[in-house]
Amino acid sequence: MVRDLLVTMRPRQWLKNGFVFIALFFDRQLDEPRSVIYAIAAFVLLCLMSGAVYIMNDLGDIENDRQHPRKQFRPLPSGRLSTRVAVIAVVLLAAGSLVAGLLLSPTFGLILLLYLLTQIAYTFWLKRLVLIDVFIVATGFILRIAAGVAVLEPVQQVQRFSPWLYVFGGFLALFLALGKRRHELVLLGAEAGNHRAILREYNLDLLDKLIGIVTTSTLVSYSLYTFLAEGLPPNNLMMLTIPFVLYGLFRYLYLVHVRHEGGAPEEIALRDRPLQAALILWGLVVLVALYIAPGAG
Repeated sequence: MVRDLLVTMRPRQWLKNGFVFIALFFDRQLDEPRSVIYAIAAFVLLCLMSGAVYIMNDLGDIENDRQHPRKQFRPLPSGRLSTRVAVIAVVLLAAGSLVAGLLLSPTFGLILLLYLLTQIAYTFWLKRLVLIDVFIVATGFILRIAAGVAVLEPVQQVQRFSPWLYVFGGFLALFLALGKRRHELVLLGAEAGNHRAILREYNLDLLDKLIGIVTTSTLVSYSLYTFLAEGLPPNNLMMLTIPFVLYGLFRYLYLVHVRHEGGAPEEIALRDRPLQAALILWGLVVLVALYIAPGAG
């Protein structure tokens, strides 16, 4: 039962909660031990909260998941995990993370609550509204970034974090969400609407056009951050990271359109070596530009 409960919490998807470290990294507080500890605590609480949300999602989608070629084998749709145990776990995880979050930082606790409320609205209503569904997914990523900012405030005021990172993070999340919708349409074909009702409102032509718009917006917003953001070192080295972001977007589009992947972005990030190499090189260049190069102090 414990193993099935943990599987339902989807630990692989906790990779998304890494967005909480964006403020720590880009505000140049990696050398502040207390800031690092607070950011790690925020990450753990977000994992617990998102775990509760994933269990709640599976409870709400249990009948549809039983018709899915892969999701039917999850613990709840298959019957290995009882709905009663799942409901108790949702309550304990959500309440526990909220209380701990409020103790860590009142603002962080409120962001956790807002995240929970938006996910409840998404599970029981908003996921049935075309286009709104992917915007809610993007909102979850923006809230993760905001949580990373909020949790640092009690330790050391965030001064060099740019609002452009909210814009970039939102567009990147939209890019991933639309890619996932496209993958579901390709995978499920004519049965897509039976699994997820909102898929009846989408088609490949529309999604490809939306992905094209969002891809451009993601790259432009990141580029504008490297050009215009206040608080960046005067060495201008952040501009050198743009090619890695561009390659990452291109690589993901290749995986979606040619290899017909994209249903689980976190799994792609964990197994695709070229994408991992681009992420590592991007991180190293950012590290040098913000922390090591002259003018980065």
